[in-house]
Parts: sequence; structure tokens; C-alpha cells
Amino acid sequence: HVQLVESGGGSVQAGGSLRPSCAASGFTVSTYCMAWFRQAPGKEREAVAAVVTDGIKSYTHSARGRFTISKDDAKNTLYLQMNSLKPEDTGMYYCAAESSPLRCTREDFGYWGQGTQVTVS
Repeated sequence: HVQLVESGGGSVQAGGSLRPSCAASGFTVSTYCMAWFRQAPGKEREAVAAVVTDGIKSYTHSARGRFTISKDDAKNTLYLQMNSLKPEDTGMYYCAAESSPLRCTREDFGYWGQGTQVTVS
């Protein structure tokens, strides 16, 4: 069955970097649309970055230029390199996967990890 396991969150000072990872099993990341979502305390979950099967990447405005989403097909793992972190980047970061391109464009992901906490002070 499909499983997503995030790791690599943590606490850093503003300006620092983190690289959460998402280990996938039960499917191949190269054949799915993959994304990172963030949920800050008291706020709705929002998409931060996504990569579709043809490699095209997209980012929310606040992440553009600071974050990079990538996949390692050999390790079947998704990453989010986060640089120049700001306190407003604080939140729970979730990895998501979806096989349907249509659902992906609607940010309607069918598979989710348990999340990894990122705290920027």
C-alpha cells in the first residue's frame, strides 16, 4: 500500500536552512505528482511546492526563490530544500502524492504523510 514518511524537520533560527525528506513506498515517485504542504498554527493547510511527472515545478509566492522541491528516483524520496527561513515558515510540513494529473492540478491529493514540524525563531 502507499505510504509516505516525512523526516528532517526541526528548529532553526531565521536565515537558516532545513531539508525535509519524504520516503515513499508502494508506488514510484517518478510516476506521481508530488507536493509539500504546510499548516501553520491556526491557519489552513496550504501548498508550498509541487512537482508533476514531467518534472515541472511550482511554488507558492512566499517560497519562490528560497525553497526547492526535488525527487530522487533511485531513493524513491521527495525533498524540500528550504533556505533563508523566516519565522512565518513555521508549521507542520506534509508530503502528498497523487496519481491523477487532474486531481493534482486541483491540489486534491489522495495520499498524505504524517508530517514533520518546522520551527523558525
